[in-house]
Amino acid sequence: MSARPSTLDASSGSTHASGTPAVHIDNVTKVYPLGKTEVRAVKGISLTFAQGEFTTVAGPSGCGKSTLLNLIGCMDVPTTGEVYLDGRPISGLSDKALTQVRLEKLGFIFQSFNLIPVLTVRQNIEFPLLLQGTESPKERAKRIDALLDEVGLTGQANQKSNELSGGQRQRVAIARALVTNPRIVLADEPTANLDSATGERIIDLMKNINRTHRTTFIFSTHDPKVMQHATRVIRLSDGLVVSE
Repeated sequence: MSARPSTLDASSGSTHASGTPAVHIDNVTKVYPLGKTEVRAVKGISLTFAQGEFTTVAGPSGCGKSTLLNLIGCMDVPTTGEVYLDGRPISGLSDKALTQVRLEKLGFIFQSFNLIPVLTVRQNIEFPLLLQGTESPKERAKRIDALLDEVGLTGQANQKSNELSGGQRQRVAIARALVTNPRIVLADEPTANLDSATGERIIDLMKNINRTHRTTFIFSTHDPKVMQHATRVIRLSDGLVVSE
């Protein structure tokens, strides 16, 4: 890029100029050391994701899908290249600033749910808000109640997460990802541990949230049934984009 945007301010608001991409990846590589060799997980990928997209990153296991999501989600840093969120680069940010970016701009839905088993559904959803520490208990309760209703879990609010079915746990994970009103939600194989019917309902829920809130969804999958629901499919192979 000829002009480099100013450094991302994690404390800034989420209102940006119309047309600014939600995510831009500029010639990003990721190399992991493995003994005396190196694994090139991502090999010079450049992509742009518009605000409000519902995009699938598809490909076989080991193709670089999860690595790419981790780079977008500030869970990892590129070996070379740059990742921009809302037009601003994330390189050079401190660990504390990256944590703030993840808390304020990003939501994560993990393949293994990553719920805290000793907490109730409500407490799991509330956890990111407690980390933010910006809302009163009343405000938190109102936001959580609305999300419980949206994902159809009002009746399970006080159950422990380990008492739920796989589909219910994934809905808790979606609510937890959305509770901070993120601009971008990243989902790594969100239907991998679900039966096909439950997986379809989870994708329908994500699409409805995408339409209602204009939240940008980027999710990885190798399931053709899931890909057909996306408005855009980016296919990876061996760390490279092979088609869109």
